[in-house]
Amino acid sequence: MHGYANPTRFLSLASWLTPLLLASGTILTASALYWGLFVVPPDRLMGETVRILYLHVPSAWLGMGGWTAIALSSLAFLVWKHPLAAIAARASAVPGMVFTAICLATGSIWGRPTWGTWWVWDGRLTSMLVLLFLYAGYIALSQATARDGASARIPAIFGLVGAVNIPIINRSVVWWNSLHQPPSITMGKSAIDSEFLVPMMVGVLGFSLLFGGVVLARMRTLLAEFQAEARLRRKAMEAA
Repeated sequence: MHGYANPTRFLSLASWLTPLLLASGTILTASALYWGLFVVPPDRLMGETVRILYLHVPSAWLGMGGWTAIALSSLAFLVWKHPLAAIAARASAVPGMVFTAICLATGSIWGRPTWGTWWVWDGRLTSMLVLLFLYAGYIALSQATARDGASARIPAIFGLVGAVNIPIINRSVVWWNSLHQPPSITMGKSAIDSEFLVPMMVGVLGFSLLFGGVVLARMRTLLAEFQAEARLRRKAMEAA
């Protein structure tokens, strides 16, 4: 872990890993979506609306996974002072927020024919909406600290505190009476028929690989920006 915290070593790894993750993620995601949208039969109860499952579930998974990555990177930055940890947290925020927004949008579309309404203020939906606001706050805070040259500890602490919402999202359908269905997949068990489960899990894997590729690409971009700013500051000091 310490070895790959070196920017030069990280860039040499990311240069070939980024396109590999993006290409494999695109192939798996496209295959899963085609499988789910055109091959899998309609559900006995939900009919054709079940097809939104193949976009909604991976988006929900990565919305929570994105903030988990922020929290773990923030912890690494605060404890071990890894130079790339704060960059990894910043790079995870935007794709995590996008997937959270997709999760909320597809959930509302799914809820309209299933529940008869676009939105209900139950535990799962409300905590997921809170996650979207947390992402917006983290992105604004991290950009402000980077622009003003403030300590990266501030967004790192915010990233750790915001992680409290992740188990709330996960357990909300168990803790509170909710319109949202209970967990369909638990440790070693699944309430989803394999005909629907297999393409959904392929989609989760594909979206996860895409997420990883986007995060690495964003980390490389942020590193390039920091290195360019450092060169400009050095030249300005030399000129002075």
